[in-house]
Amino acid sequence: MNDFDRHHQIIEIVKERPFASVRDLQEMLGVSAATIRRDIDKLHDGGQVRKVYGGISAPEGVASGRLSARYYDENRDLAVEAKRAIAATAETLIRDGDSVIIHGGSTCFQLGVRLAKRNIRIFTNSMPLAAYLGERGTCQLVVAGGDLHREPGIIQSAGAAAPAFFATKFFVGTQGVSVSGLQESHPLLVKAIQDLSTCADQIVVLADSRKFATRARNIALPLSRIGTIITDDGLKDADAKMLVDEGISILIAQLNGGDA
Repeated sequence: MNDFDRHHQIIEIVKERPFASVRDLQEMLGVSAATIRRDIDKLHDGGQVRKVYGGISAPEGVASGRLSARYYDENRDLAVEAKRAIAATAETLIRDGDSVIIHGGSTCFQLGVRLAKRNIRIFTNSMPLAAYLGERGTCQLVVAGGDLHREPGIIQSAGAAAPAFFATKFFVGTQGVSVSGLQESHPLLVKAIQDLSTCADQIVVLADSRKFATRARNIALPLSRIGTIITDDGLKDADAKMLVDEGISILIAQLNGGDA
């Protein structure tokens, strides 16, 4: 396949999905990672794709062919200020001596960073967070067992039951929120969320306001299971009403150093 044909295929791929990793493109096009990276650089310079961490997405202002969730590698660099504010608000719900579960994902990672030195027990299935806490934290750390799944960045055993760990709170992010519930594009994340949701007294969702406009193909949990959602001040009135109608408490994280 020549450069022209390969570039055309890459452009078509990014029209159909919000993010494609270097590995995805390698497998689809049958070429080396070095070739894909050169292609990405050329297409990015020409404004035909947007180069992001780990792969590509559609250029700014251009939507992909379907409204869909972003993968972790791309998502972690988006709305960072909102995620940090949400994490700061979430930290106020945790007391010394608590046992908490922190799911994988970029917003939950920000919470875990804040808890690294706290006198608490943390269970996580997030490989990035486990690595961070293992190196820099003093909290008691329990890590999920199973296989490492690099794309969603979690450790999970496909056939295993829920872990033998009980927590006061389960902190979970999500790729999308709708009246149907928390949405995820990766089936493995759906199973992980469902399993961990049975291991805590309360479920606390960390979701910046963009997530209320994002849709993914699978429902991980119905809204009826959620106790609290922490989001930012971009939450629309209609979305707030949807949550209140379901009996969900809403905490608004204030950006720019404001109080939550």
